[in-house]
Amino acid sequence: MTTENTNKGFWTPANIITAIILAIGLVITVLRFTKGLSSVTNLDNNNPWGLWIGFDLLCGVALAAGGYTTSSACYVFGLKKYHSAVRPAILTAFLGYALVVFALHYDVGRPYRLVYPIFYQPGTTSLLYEVGLCVFLYVTVLAVEFSPAMFEWLGMKKIRNSIHKLTLALTIFGVILSTLHQSSLGALYIAVPSKLHPLWYSPYLAVLFFVSSIPAGLSMVIFEGTLAHKPWHHKMDETFLKEHDGVILGFSRGASMSLAAYFCVKLVAMAYDNNWAYLATGWGAWWLVEVLGFVLAPCVMYAIGSREKNIPLIKWAAVLTVFGIILNRFNVSLVAFNWQLPASQRYFPSFLEIMLSIFVVTVGVTAYRFIVSRMPIFYEHPEYKDAH
Repeated sequence: MTTENTNKGFWTPANIITAIILAIGLVITVLRFTKGLSSVTNLDNNNPWGLWIGFDLLCGVALAAGGYTTSSACYVFGLKKYHSAVRPAILTAFLGYALVVFALHYDVGRPYRLVYPIFYQPGTTSLLYEVGLCVFLYVTVLAVEFSPAMFEWLGMKKIRNSIHKLTLALTIFGVILSTLHQSSLGALYIAVPSKLHPLWYSPYLAVLFFVSSIPAGLSMVIFEGTLAHKPWHHKMDETFLKEHDGVILGFSRGASMSLAAYFCVKLVAMAYDNNWAYLATGWGAWWLVEVLGFVLAPCVMYAIGSREKNIPLIKWAAVLTVFGIILNRFNVSLVAFNWQLPASQRYFPSFLEIMLSIFVVTVGVTAYRFIVSRMPIFYEHPEYKDAH
């Protein structure tokens, strides 16, 4: 890790833009919690779940799956060659889930009642309760998994060493929780067969959501690592830089196989409901764009890239996969939802809804920048070398 000084002053263009977005987000926050949902959203009784659910929740949870996929590969399956990717993946997952909970307050309201479903009024027969409970527990697990980096930064060795001993147990528990809530988010939409277009509606939605979370998580680790490589290169030690290409190649093989499995399940779901006739419609063309352009295409790109050791091709496949997962979640929750309603009654997010989602993402990016610039995320702390 180099010691070059990268301090360029606080008021850089990026920081100015960040400050403006955060200020706008705070104003919208005040409007939402003082004037109600109608003041900032286009939600109504026909469309009670909008952008904040489709993007902030469904996409956020799927793209944060890199935490359980990476940690399970390293600690459960013993693939120690991916150890350098664990902390960046855990950090991304922790911030992703924390922002999901943060953004959910805007949609649900009454933040002071967040603990009610967990501790006071559990609805044990509700899928939403299961999702809420699993997310609550998994955020806690991710916080504990991330905490050794914080304690190393703070010099609290005893606490750090105690928590480090729980790594395997936390990883296994995190995989179980992820399996439950990733699938349950898809199962929520099984209850609306008359509202969701047949090409996206399926009794296999729970399976589809879970299987798709695996390439989403692996691709997000590659995507996040690519974005972070240049600005945080000075924070990366020799081990991280040496293993970087190997991590990308290994993850590309996993992403290719999981995308192939996802593609097959999509076809099985299509055949199960015998929805082939819809492919001749405009909706069918859009379904083909999603499945061929953002599932099959990156699957093939990953396979070729891993075989040819073509890192740029793999990175482009990661971009397509990340965008494809976002597109799928948007299609299920927004585009193909209430598809039979006339255009005048269809939901489209308001400008303030979009700005608030940008605000949430900016909060996450700001927290990420703060953490990686101070804590041992891209390098091993000198006092804990090879302690894994």
